[in-house]
Amino acid sequence: MAIYSKEEARQIMEKALSFSTADACEVNLSGSESGNIRYARNTVSTAGHRSNQTLVVQSNFGKKSGTATIDEFDDESLKKVVKRSEELAKLSPENPEFMAPLGPQKYDESITFNKSTAEITPEYRANVASNSIEPAAAKDITAAGFFDDSSGFSAMLNSNGLFAYNRSTDMNFTVTMRSNDGTGSGWVSRDFNDVSKFDAAEASKVAIDKAILSKEAKAIEPGKYTVILEPAASVGLLGNMARAFNARTADEGRSFMSKEGGGTKMGEKIVDERVNIWSDPLHPEVPTGTWNGQGQPLKKTTWIENGKVKNLAYSRYWADQKGVDPVPFPNGFIMQGGDASLEDLIKDTKKGILVTRLWYIRTVDPQTLLYTGLTRDGTFYIENGKIKHPVKNFRFNESPIIMLNNLETLGKQVRINGNLVPYMKVRDFTFTSLSDAV
Repeated sequence: MAIYSKEEARQIMEKALSFSTADACEVNLSGSESGNIRYARNTVSTAGHRSNQTLVVQSNFGKKSGTATIDEFDDESLKKVVKRSEELAKLSPENPEFMAPLGPQKYDESITFNKSTAEITPEYRANVASNSIEPAAAKDITAAGFFDDSSGFSAMLNSNGLFAYNRSTDMNFTVTMRSNDGTGSGWVSRDFNDVSKFDAAEASKVAIDKAILSKEAKAIEPGKYTVILEPAASVGLLGNMARAFNARTADEGRSFMSKEGGGTKMGEKIVDERVNIWSDPLHPEVPTGTWNGQGQPLKKTTWIENGKVKNLAYSRYWADQKGVDPVPFPNGFIMQGGDASLEDLIKDTKKGILVTRLWYIRTVDPQTLLYTGLTRDGTFYIENGKIKHPVKNFRFNESPIIMLNNLETLGKQVRINGNLVPYMKVRDFTFTSLSDAV
């Protein structure tokens, strides 16, 4: 049994904690039931079910820490894992940045669990594959996709009286559609906590249509173009930018958020004033757990407000060093959008390029947040409000900061990888070379 109720989890962890002789002890318990189906060449290749449960014990003697893991929860096994963590702690060097475990905390009740997702069956997964493969084959397209769903819990208990528990569900679907002549490719991704929001046929049709539309792409000159970025194209750059909202690296002069001459860019305008980015674990479209791995409560937090830096993330250690309250990193982010649909953005573009997604994103310069990568799975030239023809893929060199300063239009929000990101129309996006990959 991999899923434990709140009380069952507490009982197991209290039993483990009772064997501790350390100065401080923290016990984490998690488990999940998950299933998947994978298909390629229009045929299911694998399907399976996984059941996992893990208990992790961290023991501390002074500033020395040791961690041990086990997946059996009888008394002897619990004694064994606690003892092992203590042995490792005594052998470890002191951690100069050690922070004692938190005491009791108050958490909001999360909304991450959905019963229908927890009850997904093998038959449901087979229908997902069927609703993707059959329409692809009917249009001379080859599908390769993966559907994965899970239901799980996580819990934490420590010797200072903290207890936290959360149940969650999620599902992820991705599919690549390739034209059988090898010249066209389409792709789509969907992820939800609530599977009732997912439509495999609708998602697959998006990728099929792009595969057909992207056949026999034409080469055009690299350069600066007005682009329409689908959320899957911008989420990687935005995620890299979000990781720069780290107070310590900013204070130490190691990031984009470092101010020349010392200090940080807190309160400064860094992007277009229409940009608002925040996190909210209780957002109905992108809920997350309401506590993090250190047991800190997660609350709604604004990171960029009207283009200005509103908050930086402070670890417990760095907050203590600076004499401020900790600000934990979120588990996802939300960017405010507008009312325009993708179709509206295309109709309103005289000349530009539609980008389905970016991949293989790598850092060029962390101080300016400059990144490089490639477009993939459907890149199209727009002229006079219509998609005129597909174009060969590009390599880009771009910074999300420059991107968000060159905003023309914000479109509707879409969930992608647990975040809410709008369609964006951006001017002067830099493409540096062509790629022959489809």
